[in-house]
Amino acid sequence: MHDRRIDGVTHTFGNAGSLFMNAMTWYDHETRSIWSQPWGRAIVGSLKGVQLNLLPSQLTTWGSWKQQYPDTQAMVTDIDRLGGRQQGFHPDFVVGLALAGHARAYYYRDIQVAGVINDKLGEIPVALWATGDTVYAYVRMVNREALTFHTEGEKLVDDETGSEWDGARGLAKTGPLSGESLQPVPSLTSYDWAWRDFYPDSEFYTP
Repeated sequence: MHDRRIDGVTHTFGNAGSLFMNAMTWYDHETRSIWSQPWGRAIVGSLKGVQLNLLPSQLTTWGSWKQQYPDTQAMVTDIDRLGGRQQGFHPDFVVGLALAGHARAYYYRDIQVAGVINDKLGEIPVALWATGDTVYAYVRMVNREALTFHTEGEKLVDDETGSEWDGARGLAKTGPLSGESLQPVPSLTSYDWAWRDFYPDSEFYTP
C-alpha cells in the first residue's frame, strides 16, 4: 500500500492491464505514466523515476481483521460471494522489508512458528510478530533503546521491562512502558520468487 500523493498533489491510479516482471502495473490518471506495483515507482512516462512512499499495512484474513475491528465495512465482489477466496496463506508467501538500503524477506510460516522474530535490518532493530493469520512488523525501539520480545501464550512481552504489548497496535498495555508505542515498518507481501525478482540483492531470514 502506497501514499498516492506526489509533491502534495493526490493522484488517482488504475490498473494498467499489463505486467512488468510478472507483476501488476498501474497508471495515474493525471499523466498516464506507468507504475510498477511492487516498487511503487513510475517506470514509463513523464513521472518516470518518481517513488511513492510505502505505508504500513497487513495482509490478513477477513475473520482476523473483523475480530480486531468489528465495526469494519467491506466491499464485496462477485468472487467473494462465490467463495473464490482461499483461507490461509501460500507456503511460499513472504513478508519483505526494505529499510535504509537493506532488504530482507521472512517466510510467513517461519514467523508463525516462531511467534515473534527479533532481527536487525542494517542498523535498525526490527520485530515481526504473528497472531493468527496476521503478521505485524515494528521498529523494536523505545526511547532509543532496543527491546527484545518473546511470547507467553497469546501475550507479547519485552525482555527488558516485562511490559505486555498489544502487538496488533504496537502499544504497551501494562508494565513500566505502559502507553509507549512502536513505529510500524512498511512491508510488502508477495511470493518468494516475486520478491527475488524485484529485490535481487535481498537476504532471506533463516531461523
